[in-house]
Amino acid sequence: MLSKVAKSFFIFIAVFSFYSCAHNGAGGSSSPISSQATPAISGYDAVSYFTAGKAVRGSGMHTAQYKGATYMFSSEGNKKLFESNPAKYSPEFDGYCAFGAAMGKKFYSDPNVFAVVDDKLYLNLNKDIQSKWNKERSSMITKGHANWKKMTVN
Repeated sequence: MLSKVAKSFFIFIAVFSFYSCAHNGAGGSSSPISSQATPAISGYDAVSYFTAGKAVRGSGMHTAQYKGATYMFSSEGNKKLFESNPAKYSPEFDGYCAFGAAMGKKFYSDPNVFAVVDDKLYLNLNKDIQSKWNKERSSMITKGHANWKKMTVN
């Protein structure tokens, strides 16, 4: 008998595979984000950062698509909250490290190292980097957004 985690994983893979086949088979172009097998925020529930104030693992049983990425949620309620306003709950800089964005770089982030600032979710590479980011948080956010616009121009 499969554990609950294993079942969630297999359900996620099935849903993701179905979506990928349906999306790519329809003749649409595939973006780098949608072709990745890794879920957004490494599978953590984007809504839980706001409602529980902590990082909570999502489940493959509760998923939603936004900007080509697959988000996982710990509950159907959190999934519905996300779907009602995905721009509010999705992380800034597409989930890349906020400090890195301020430096003009794309660094992966640790979903357990986060801050919600002015109702926006920011992730960082690790606690040491977040400590540096926190010392100049306001200017780092401003620099990050200015750099991000340049970094995401196609």
